[in-house]
Amino acid sequence: MAANSSPSAFEKEQIFGMAEKEMEYRVELFNKMTQTCFKKCVDERYKESELNMGENSCIDRCVSKYWQVNNLIGQLLGSGKPPM
Repeated sequence: MAANSSPSAFEKEQIFGMAEKEMEYRVELFNKMTQTCFKKCVDERYKESELNMGENSCIDRCVSKYWQVNNLIGQLLGSGKPPM
């Protein structure tokens, strides 16, 4: 295979398809994280138009843990090793 050869139409379609799936996955992950952390951290009865310090802190921790767990799962799936 030549170093300067450009991808074929089929390869471009595959790359585009994979990028589209990755984007769908990221959007779904973001939506799930948003819903989960909002339900956990924000009272159902809105008292103020802005997040208070406790809610803000809770959301920060929730999002951080959500990303850590997501990254850990990705690493475990990528390595092919069984979970701890």
